[in-house]
Amino acid sequence: MPRADRLIEMIRILRDGRLHRAEDLAERLGTSARTIYRDMDRLIASGVPIEGRRGLGYRATAAVTLPPLNLTMTELEALHLGLAAVAQAEDAELQAAARTLSARIDAVLPEDRDRASGWSFATPPLGDAVAGFRHMASLRAAIRARQKIRVALRDASEAQVLRPLRLDYWGRVWTLAGWSETARDFAEIRVDRITELRVLPQLFVDEPGRVLADLEAGRGSHT
Repeated sequence: MPRADRLIEMIRILRDGRLHRAEDLAERLGTSARTIYRDMDRLIASGVPIEGRRGLGYRATAAVTLPPLNLTMTELEALHLGLAAVAQAEDAELQAAARTLSARIDAVLPEDRDRASGWSFATPPLGDAVAGFRHMASLRAAIRARQKIRVALRDASEAQVLRPLRLDYWGRVWTLAGWSETARDFAEIRVDRITELRVLPQLFVDEPGRVLADLEAGRGSHT
């Protein structure tokens, strides 16, 4: 698993507020405890609100959620898309301005944090977000209409048919949570890794074991 993906997955695990040992995280993420320790040091240095120490375990001390900025999800999406585009410009002054503005936004994204200037240090660069934005409108519409989708992912051998349930924001990276009818299990995928998306003419209804409450319950059981 690439380091950027592993860091995001670690934040996702730790946000349940429970204590997680490095050995357990290593087994779950398919890496070594030594790597987990290095990742934890990196996250903590970046300002992610994590407490704990080696030998005892780690937990998030505050939820990593969207802040009370009175912005809609669409507005936040548009803002980061604009920053992503400007950051790729050849104008060095505009690049610097985009990164400075991004740092100011990142500093207020997580709740109850006094120090967050390094948040972007742990997340993928701005340019990684650009590819996924072209799918956001279709994903939002499919979630609202409760319509199945078919997605092909970069580096994946086959496409998946999903019941899209929710979009989550992780600091420049958006993920889609849903029920995969292909894998018969919940799936959480990075939107920027979608290479092809087709909204299917099929609706879905809530079924036991396939709704967001079941996904959250499953997260809580991994301790």
